[in-house]
Amino acid sequence: MSIVTVVGNPKPGSRTLGVATALSSAIAARAGLPDGPVFDLARFGGQWLGALSPDGEASLAAAAEASVLVVATPTYKASYTGLLKAFLDRLPGGALRGTVAVPVTVAAAPTHRFVADLQLRPVLAELGASLPVPSFVVEERELPDLLPLAERWAADHGPVLAATAGALAAVA
Repeated sequence: MSIVTVVGNPKPGSRTLGVATALSSAIAARAGLPDGPVFDLARFGGQWLGALSPDGEASLAAAAEASVLVVATPTYKASYTGLLKAFLDRLPGGALRGTVAVPVTVAAAPTHRFVADLQLRPVLAELGASLPVPSFVVEERELPDLLPLAERWAADHGPVLAATAGALAAVA
């Protein structure tokens, strides 16, 4: 079992990447799961709308095979990014069956705190993911306190993630 992280910010090396990797590491530490690959989708160029490279195919396969999938996006025009949407659209229906997903958003303002729950969570569920814990949402003003926020979230929800991932692996 492992954690796979997908970051849908169109800017390579973004703050969203920092948030996602901090959370993945905190989950790994609290849930006792190995931290796996991180896919910064911006580094793949525009291939999500055309032919995929072997690396693009590998990222889709890793997401589909993850025990825990951390899916991160900034709030972008009151939604998740088109880059993340293009990636998720490449996954076939049911591709995330057996995967526990954690939606993550970086919100510019308090009014954007619910993007993960209202828009990203339903897409992940449609792809078959199990979503047993709350989304992880960080407002930009909270970024200086990211590590304690991620550690607290992982302490609260890591055991449920590990137990759910274990149960799904047992029935697969």
